[in-house]
Amino acid sequence: MQAIDLGSARSHWRGAVASTLGNVLEWYDFVVFGFLSIIIAKQFFPGDSEYAALMLTTATFGAGFVVRPLGGVLLGMYADRRGRRAGLTLVIAMMTVASAMVAFTPGFHQIGLVAPFIVLCARLLQGMSAGGEFGNATAALIEYAPKGKRNFYGSWQMFAQALGALLAVAMGSALTHIFTQDALQSWAWRLPFLFGLLIGPVGFYMRRNMPETEAFEKLGRDVKVPFGRVLAQYPRELFVALALSAALNVMSYVLITYLPIYAVHSLHMPVTLPFTVLLASVLLRVVTIPLFGWLADRTGGRRMIRGSLILFLVVLYPAYYWIASAPSLASILTVELVFALLIGASNSPMPAAMAALFPTEVRSTGLAISYNIGAAIFGGFSPFVLTWLLHVTGNNVMPAHFCAVFFALGLVGAFMLKRETPQAGDMAAPSSI
Repeated sequence: MQAIDLGSARSHWRGAVASTLGNVLEWYDFVVFGFLSIIIAKQFFPGDSEYAALMLTTATFGAGFVVRPLGGVLLGMYADRRGRRAGLTLVIAMMTVASAMVAFTPGFHQIGLVAPFIVLCARLLQGMSAGGEFGNATAALIEYAPKGKRNFYGSWQMFAQALGALLAVAMGSALTHIFTQDALQSWAWRLPFLFGLLIGPVGFYMRRNMPETEAFEKLGRDVKVPFGRVLAQYPRELFVALALSAALNVMSYVLITYLPIYAVHSLHMPVTLPFTVLLASVLLRVVTIPLFGWLADRTGGRRMIRGSLILFLVVLYPAYYWIASAPSLASILTVELVFALLIGASNSPMPAAMAALFPTEVRSTGLAISYNIGAAIFGGFSPFVLTWLLHVTGNNVMPAHFCAVFFALGLVGAFMLKRETPQAGDMAAPSSI
């Protein structure tokens, strides 16, 4: 009996690793496109106006966010019907194909308008794939988790996102330091996407051969829940998950992604400073997120989410007043490292808390709807909205006002969380959600 248990544990851990590795690739590919937007603009869009080319590229980047809810719903429903293994395998196949399209497509000067069309299709495919990743990977990780370890297993979702972002930042930094500007413009910009293609087949193989989760297997093959029924039967759960998703995505896109724009344009800092800060802060998140997930299983995930969001609201205004009044490497680095710790503490238990809201038969779909609406509306559009607000008001503390609204919303959702009860088909009820 003990040997069977050990074999099952190894099988579950192998599935969790396959989910996490593919997740790293998903977020690496999605983020690195944004970092290389300026170069991609010159390669694939008409060069008569540099501004117009950049606008078209950023619009293409934004298109990935627009289709994320659609991709999340379609791929979430697919995973709820065909299984976590099938859903995750399809997701990574889509992202790998999208990377190949960007890596090998000739430039505008070679094939004309066909080039931007292919890149747009690749970005839409990336967006749909990223939309399906969170719900499917989170559902799989939570269902693989043994009793009492759901927060730890769920935290690997956020670890993978942070590691993917770290790889993208490191790749962008390496390209600018190793290659000349001419080489970068000519061919070296393709290397990050070729790197993704090296990981893609490995991730596809691992996911193709990962075990199906026991929770899904217990459902049988006849369970099909229509999309409309998910909306009708789980409105409260969708609201709570959406509130948590809004807070999570605002943290990512305002406190991290928006930092280079804010520091350079609003605080008039050197363009190299934000990326130095980002490398340090994202690295800290990568290191601490699993630790916070482990801690949440011992102290309670709900308690950790609530406590970290309250701390965020306490330190948010002093932090932004400090960097706005005394912008420097020391002030921005200190603030971002504190933010990184609070992001790790709040984000680590969120996947498990959100997954616990939905039963197995609709888990991927419910997570996909709530997370991707939060990512597309509150996350992806945050830099655009903040740029406009800062221009209109001239108030350098505006990011604090913006974050406070959504952190408060997330706190409302956190207090609406209930202690999880066992769902039909689940392996075991967690002890510390």
